[in-house]
Amino acid sequence: MKKKMFTVLLATAVLFAGCSIVKSLVNLSRLQFKLQSVSSVSIAGVDVTSKKSFSDLNVFDAAKITESFFRGSLPLTFTLNLAALNPNDGTGGYARTDAQLKSLPFRLVVGDHEILQGNIAQPVTIPGTGEVTTIPINLTVDLAKVLKDQGYESLVGLAMDVAGVGSGNSKVQLYTRPVVSSMLGDITYPEEIKVVDFSFSK
Repeated sequence: MKKKMFTVLLATAVLFAGCSIVKSLVNLSRLQFKLQSVSSVSIAGVDVTSKKSFSDLNVFDAAKITESFFRGSLPLTFTLNLAALNPNDGTGGYARTDAQLKSLPFRLVVGDHEILQGNIAQPVTIPGTGEVTTIPINLTVDLAKVLKDQGYESLVGLAMDVAGVGSGNSKVQLYTRPVVSSMLGDITYPEEIKVVDFSFSK
């Protein structure tokens, strides 16, 4: 009788442990992302961080960008500040769970054009406090070499679209399949999620 009771108790413990693990896995898949802002945006070495359009540039800066393009190069350098939100703060029936974002392979798309692919430089811990964690990602792409079929005005327009991230209506989207560490190993999201600047991904 005692052996049977022990077996029942053991099976119950395993069941509850399994439920706890499943809940933890569900929690880790609830991370949300948003394109928060960009900083240090430059085109061909010209700082355009605070510029809204090409017409905002002075004559000398405009000439420098134009000269670079006609030489066959239009390097765009910027820091993309990605906001990550871990809603597992212990409310709403979910246990408080810190999440370690191990990898974030992504594609950055501006309008209809994919301009680059990248990843975070190192794992990032996103605490389960319900507060936003900002992840800065330094990026560089030569638009003239990546989008060879685009003209000068189109490429400069794309660069300005990148500079406008954070306005809430930019044409920039980031597509990613996050990889999160767990007690059972790494968990990769089953499909790409779309990240924009006007709302958090769900």
